[in-house]
Amino acid sequence: MSSRCPTSFRYWAARAEPAWQRRQKVVKRLFGHDLFPTDERARMLCDDLYVGDPVAERYVDEVFFGETGHQKGREQLMHALEHGIDAVPDAPESMKALFAEFDTVPDWVDRDQVELGAEIWRRWGTMLFSVAGAITLEIYTESGVATPLSLAGGYAGDNALRRFLESAKFWIDTSSPGDLFRPGSPGRTTAMQVRIMHVAVRKRVGDHPEWDHEKWGLPISQTYMMLTQVGGSVAPALALWLLGYQTTPREMRALLHFNRYMGHLLGVQPQWMPETVRDCLQVLALATAARSYDSGQHGKELIESFPEAFAPREGQAGPARLRSAYNYRIYSAYCALWMNPATRNQYDMPRAFPWILLPVARIPLVTAVELLRRLPGLRQLHNHAMVAHRMSWWKAQMAGREAAFDASSALRR
Repeated sequence: MSSRCPTSFRYWAARAEPAWQRRQKVVKRLFGHDLFPTDERARMLCDDLYVGDPVAERYVDEVFFGETGHQKGREQLMHALEHGIDAVPDAPESMKALFAEFDTVPDWVDRDQVELGAEIWRRWGTMLFSVAGAITLEIYTESGVATPLSLAGGYAGDNALRRFLESAKFWIDTSSPGDLFRPGSPGRTTAMQVRIMHVAVRKRVGDHPEWDHEKWGLPISQTYMMLTQVGGSVAPALALWLLGYQTTPREMRALLHFNRYMGHLLGVQPQWMPETVRDCLQVLALATAARSYDSGQHGKELIESFPEAFAPREGQAGPARLRSAYNYRIYSAYCALWMNPATRNQYDMPRAFPWILLPVARIPLVTAVELLRRLPGLRQLHNHAMVAHRMSWWKAQMAGREAAFDASSALRR
């Protein structure tokens, strides 16, 4: 057993259950490897449920929650991101330490692999948004994830679409060519803003009386942030195979490397990081076995708010209303496609039929495009088309609004 593990993270108890032992034997017999990570790695993952982002936390405590305050602190941060930390007079030591870490490219980084991973995200276009949004709903059954989101209010009720579109902007910015290595780029700027927002939410939720450290560990912990990196690489690559998107094992490894470096910018530094497709599958098995399905009303609100966020809104008319009606139905289909039926049946989700036939009907076309784009000259043409489409979709949904990534918002209760 782990020396330290939140009580609601049921991994050690679940893996001793007959059902999980049978699954372990089947996987071992069919594939020749274990279903779960080694016990040593599992202990690291459990321990990291109590670990946050110490470097960024010292900075946020001193600046955003200190005498400087949120507004001035944000202005100072944006100036440093645009012009470099040396351009900030009298920058506090905690800020210098944060930027020293942020600006250092680790020795393990392979820039070509990072760029290939970013290219795959661009190639997926808006399907990245669809699959990432739908597969995330599964983990909202867990209070350790749902409670911070419920308290912050960003992914619940009327705010769900706005915050999802902010996530889409993060995916767009961080996958733009070369952005993760170019000082002052939108990708690096967005990554730092999201990192600071996570720290601020972690502090507010951790101090809230609803948060139970014994049951859940630390809000937005290293382990759950690392799972987000898996959720941006191997998990969507496998999920999209269902619809004809042919991401190869080599490309999955590039996606994982890209997400790992992006995680470095976000302060994701667990004791152990999955480095192979097999590692990721074992981590996903561990996270699945550990689920306690304890999020209750908080999880219900988050899950049911997601497809509803795309429904036509009051005052919409003409093409905008038609676009919303289509998005509502197609995202309802994606939820049915990528959620576990047993999970989905526990919630009031919109009907998927006959809309689920649309992505199924597109499989031959998607497969043909995936094959044709490998021909000389077509790879870049296809990539440019998908980039233009995802930006057009995002701007239409935002309707003139801007993504804020605001770290100053108070909890809603």
